[in-house]
Amino acid sequence: MVKINVIIMGAAGRDFHNFNTYYRDNDLYQVVAFTATQIPNIEGRLYPPELAGDLYPKGIPIHDESELVSLIQTHHINEVVFSYSDIRHTDVMHLGSMVNAAGADFKMMGISRTAIKSTKPVIGICAVRTGCGKSQTTRKISEIFKSAGMKVAVIRHPMPYGDLSAQAVQRFSSLDDLEKHDCTIEEMEEYEPHINRGTIVYAGVDYEAIVREAEQVADVILWDGGNNDMPFYQTDLLFVVVDPHRSGHETQYYPGETNLRMADVVIINKIKTANPENVEELRTSIAQINPKAKVVDAASPVTVDDPGIITGKRVLVVEDGPTLTHGEMKYGAGVVAANQCGALELVDPRPFAQGSIARTFDHYPDIGMVLPAMGYGNDQVRDLETTINNTDCDAVVIGTPIDLRRIVNIKHPSTRVTYELDELGDNKLDKILSKFTT
Repeated sequence: MVKINVIIMGAAGRDFHNFNTYYRDNDLYQVVAFTATQIPNIEGRLYPPELAGDLYPKGIPIHDESELVSLIQTHHINEVVFSYSDIRHTDVMHLGSMVNAAGADFKMMGISRTAIKSTKPVIGICAVRTGCGKSQTTRKISEIFKSAGMKVAVIRHPMPYGDLSAQAVQRFSSLDDLEKHDCTIEEMEEYEPHINRGTIVYAGVDYEAIVREAEQVADVILWDGGNNDMPFYQTDLLFVVVDPHRSGHETQYYPGETNLRMADVVIINKIKTANPENVEELRTSIAQINPKAKVVDAASPVTVDDPGIITGKRVLVVEDGPTLTHGEMKYGAGVVAANQCGALELVDPRPFAQGSIARTFDHYPDIGMVLPAMGYGNDQVRDLETTINNTDCDAVVIGTPIDLRRIVNIKHPSTRVTYELDELGDNKLDKILSKFTT
């Protein structure tokens, strides 16, 4: 039997999951390689034999996406499977055209082939773009279940940037676990807020093994999605968060539009800080694409630890990295707080950017007057710290989901901004979730 030669295009997340759930033990296929993008320093590594299974005793190499065409030609590839998220529809098809021109089929996998069934109820929280507000939505839903006396486990979309074998199944119940698993800033931003509320978080690479472990301790499982990816599990209820600051994006990015079409409940977040016309445009879009979905109006009001540090000052605002980079937002909660507290000026960090941070600005030139908190490794964290401390400013506004001062030594006066989901209108989450809590 001649096997079908496959390359899986990814970014160290959905690609591994698609392999694990469909290709790992499927002897009709030979997965020749993964390609990687979005995440630095992934290429040149190996998907290890311990995770790749018996059909791949030497593991599977990971190449930079720039090598895709040459890999197709060299290895006589039959199919290329597109497996990452938050990318414009047009860019997806540019890649598809490149793949087809090189002689291979271009494949996008549906959720029925990749979504794992849990023995416990699964509530999914996804979005149409990075930075819409999934995290605070997940925290809100978690508290509703806890108030009903139920045990909750949050399973987070993968971010395995280190030793993949060691990261197959990760459990986080204390801040010490973040250090134990050598987490990046991006991982800590997602896990720490849950841990601080006493919620156990699971993540890793092998999501079949992960959910089986979570089922042992939880009455209900919350899927806390990453980027605008689809759920890894069959959901009993799917919430999808949309952002009126980027009205129109809900139909322009993959797989965000897929999520919107699957949603049981759509949450329009950030309503109080958005242009009302954009909110109404978004309502119209939702009604056209998914008229059966319930719509919840919401905001994410900011809280500032010490507003006096901002008022009348020249401030450097540090925001969540992925929201600014492939999420394409020009500002986040930090800028909202700076404006509300009467900052004199937002200081441009570009003249002070060091090393990998400077390269981030080069790669994403449309980032606003803010500093993305990039921290995919120790070198990048050091570059971030140096950039902050070299910036000519009066104070630093920390708009990241974690207190960045726990990770980097900030010499300027600083204050932190936090935000939680605030429901508006008549459709409330506790009522929507009542069939699971009663």
